[in-house]
Amino acid sequence: MQFGDGLRGDDRNDHQPRPPQQWGGRESVSESAFSNLISNSFSGGIPLMSLHCVPNNRTHDRWDASLPPVAEVASGDTVILDCLDSSGAQMSPTSTVADFVAMDRNKIHTITGPIFVRDAEPGDVLQIEIRRIEHRGWGWTSIIPGLGSLPERFTEPHLFLWKLEKDFSYSLAPARLPLAPFLGIVGVAPEAPGPHRTRPPGPFGGNLDVKDLQPGTTLYLPVFHTGALFSAGDGHAAQGDGEVCINGIEGPMEAEFRLTVRKDMRLDEPFAELPPKVSKVPDIGSWAFIASAPDALSAAKNVIHHAIDFLMDRFALSPQLAYTLCSVALDLRLSQIVNQPQITVTGTLAKSLFPKAS
Repeated sequence: MQFGDGLRGDDRNDHQPRPPQQWGGRESVSESAFSNLISNSFSGGIPLMSLHCVPNNRTHDRWDASLPPVAEVASGDTVILDCLDSSGAQMSPTSTVADFVAMDRNKIHTITGPIFVRDAEPGDVLQIEIRRIEHRGWGWTSIIPGLGSLPERFTEPHLFLWKLEKDFSYSLAPARLPLAPFLGIVGVAPEAPGPHRTRPPGPFGGNLDVKDLQPGTTLYLPVFHTGALFSAGDGHAAQGDGEVCINGIEGPMEAEFRLTVRKDMRLDEPFAELPPKVSKVPDIGSWAFIASAPDALSAAKNVIHHAIDFLMDRFALSPQLAYTLCSVALDLRLSQIVNQPQITVTGTLAKSLFPKAS
């Protein structure tokens, strides 16, 4: 299958799985390479130094404070995490819809960690400086029957594979999609005894899918257990606010964080300081889709329907590809919540997505 080809549910055929490849991005760092970087000092087999590199086989797929840490760091140390895609490496640049349908969904999400941060105690705050996030040159977006924002409209599985350049993807022609990598899951161990599935976020962070949590951001999370037990993963090379079909561009990532214990702060929910926005393309305006309804979800669904129909009519995209593009580029927002009994939602698509048509 070529990059940029969306596979519908009826495109399935018999196949033999092929080994993963790397396209256009950095090669995944091997465990031996990580071992060479973390050979300075150890305590009980756990590396103790100012820079810590954690390979992508130090993972888990449930939140659970009883999990043994894969590394121990001091407050103020830097960690580099090699993160698998959200499927736990079940998907690859050569995957098909049949691979996707056969995937073991118990492995979603596979995240790297947990990391024990010394001196972190319940009631403290973990300060997480997001320094660097890099994609691996490929990614995938799916439609899953029964999930996403429009399960009644999209009832068959669909898989789209993306080839990623440094700053853009041109896979879903005629769109030129700017890339803005971030990790959908950044969190500490939840307060309640585990195990817990990773899909629901909470005060501990977790599967927030906030695309603003990009390099330059400082995220603050309340600590519920000794050591905080920090984990991260679920890399997205791009995502719209809403992630409407169920995925952004899912893919493996390398991420660098600085972790600091703050005993002078108290939080009940996540809080972040965001850097100034930097655009890879000039702002030439947007298309806005506006809907009002008695509840925000109904209004949002109407916005998404409208945006999909617009992309189909204006750019001759299939319904599946229009939905896919909305998931990685449509930004939803609440416009008003006070004009009862209606709530208004707006969704915007940047005109720069289609430079030849703008």
